[in-house]
Amino acid sequence: MLNRRTLLATGALVSTPLVWPLNALAQSKKDSLTLAIALEPPGLDPTASAASSIGEIVLYNVFETLTKINADGSVSPLLAESWEVSSDLKTTTLRLRKGVRFHNGEPFNAAAVKFSFDRAGGDKSTNKDKRTFANLKTQVVDEHTVVILNEEIDPEFLFMLGQATAIIVEPKSVATNATKPVGTGPYTLAKWSKGASITLRAWDGFRHASSLRIRRATFRFIPDPAAQVAALLAGDVDVFPRVTPRSVAQFKAHPRFQVLVSGSRAKTILAINNARKPLNDVRVRRAIAAAIDRKAVIDGGGDGYGVPIGSHYVPGAFGYVDTTGINPYDVDKAKQLLADAGVKLPLTLTMTLPPTPYARQGGEVIAAQLAKVGIIAKLQNVEWAQWLSATYGKKNYDLTLISHVEPFDLGNFAKPDYYWGYQSPQFNALYEKIQTTTRPADRARLLGDAQRLLAEDAACAFLYQPQWITVATKNLKGLWKDMPIFVNDLAALSWV
Repeated sequence: MLNRRTLLATGALVSTPLVWPLNALAQSKKDSLTLAIALEPPGLDPTASAASSIGEIVLYNVFETLTKINADGSVSPLLAESWEVSSDLKTTTLRLRKGVRFHNGEPFNAAAVKFSFDRAGGDKSTNKDKRTFANLKTQVVDEHTVVILNEEIDPEFLFMLGQATAIIVEPKSVATNATKPVGTGPYTLAKWSKGASITLRAWDGFRHASSLRIRRATFRFIPDPAAQVAALLAGDVDVFPRVTPRSVAQFKAHPRFQVLVSGSRAKTILAINNARKPLNDVRVRRAIAAAIDRKAVIDGGGDGYGVPIGSHYVPGAFGYVDTTGINPYDVDKAKQLLADAGVKLPLTLTMTLPPTPYARQGGEVIAAQLAKVGIIAKLQNVEWAQWLSATYGKKNYDLTLISHVEPFDLGNFAKPDYYWGYQSPQFNALYEKIQTTTRPADRARLLGDAQRLLAEDAACAFLYQPQWITVATKNLKGLWKDMPIFVNDLAALSWV
């Protein structure tokens, strides 16, 4: 197993009565699982949508990637058995696993890798990491060897290859992967009951099929916090990753459950539509940031599970600097900034809230805080599909409370068409330097400069790094302790 940072610097009459009870015990051992997640995915192709709920179901289960990200953030082989990285960090040679087939019987090979990455970076791509893949050139050396040339320097490239956007797809299946996914993973889609659940079943054609202890897994969609707690207590759900944290004490005291508090690389933010007036005025954005008490939002929206952040970067990440002092909570300053910007009060804005508990709860806290400086935030509750289509896709919003869960997404601020409409030639130039700098100390310095610039520009109101809560029945083993990415690795789970 390789840490991604390390990469940068494997008698018949007597015995007969005994056979029956042993076989009966084996047959009766539980091999099914019911999980719950808050949001139903819009589809099952993670290359087609930005929704993290897709990867929660299909990553490493239905679809596989060249590398695999582990709970501790390290990277290990998956569809690639091994690799070599050039000294300039721009060329990666990968040797692929042999004898692997897709669910439809087609072989996994170098041609499938090239097709997947060329498609992800192509003109018609809707992959949220399209910019990253557009900078790649994939060369087929032979059936089981590929060379990937990267125009940019990306020390986290092997980590990126393990994320949901980097799945390897079978060319003939791409048109229907959203509803009939075809991958190389240990599970296939058994049933999708829209609005209720998705069921996966173990695939007998998987290369390690005999090792799968969970043969059938059903993902239920439960956005309501009270219903989440009730489902666990009733035994309707075996495990709920990233469940509402409001009842942690209750589950910790219950002998039937285990509770895991996981670190994350997520950033919970109040995204601001920089393209709309008066939000295109940095003074107004700074006023919004100054009006928000991050600690109160963590308590109200995250039930106390979170760490304040001042930019789009979290403690523990390489190059992190504390920027919470750049836009601190200061009601008087917020009022003065609005006055300096010539804003006529009250200023009415719409705050769009997806159905996650942290958004609905946190939105009410933030609205009350903004009201104290003369900003009336009209709360607009939407379902996840609406948020993805209208807010993220069409940029139809003023403010929205959302967690960005991707570990390395600072580059989104360099995308001219990204949903928050942030435009900064200074940031673009800085990010370009980050992507072409090999010396770790220089990269760390530049990353710090980028964090400070985003904070000073108040590109968003940066709130907190969430901690995720997983509640599960006591005898379920193999759960991730930490969550560098959103994934439910079914092949690692078992009942004891």
